[in-house]
Amino acid sequence: QVQLVESGGGLVQAGGSLRLSCAASGRTFSRNAMGWFRQAPGKEREFVAAISWSGGSTYYGDSVKGRFTISRDNAKNTVYLQMNTLKPEDTAVYYCAARRTVLSGTRSYEYDYWGQGTQVTVSS
Repeated sequence: QVQLVESGGGLVQAGGSLRLSCAASGRTFSRNAMGWFRQAPGKEREFVAAISWSGGSTYYGDSVKGRFTISRDNAKNTVYLQMNTLKPEDTAVYYCAARRTVLSGTRSYEYDYWGQGTQVTVSS
């Protein structure tokens, strides 16, 4: 079992930056691929970014490529999402997720554990 707690969300103006953190506890974190997803009101959950267990492979959704960066610190059992050049359409609840495998995934059903989410609001 892996427990995930997100933090770092908030209100920011368009063009600004935020860094989300996801602290993991429970079974060995370094053997889990991790991902970030988001869900805006009335919309389906959307893939944002994923990272392999070693951090050597990363993947991004088309809407965030070049603006967001996912990283992890296995010594701290934490995964990060650096979000730059934020846009109003980035407004959503952001969820951290973990897989019971070392390989990254881009679909929500591929993930086994989920955090409670953190709200990100980007004003225009």
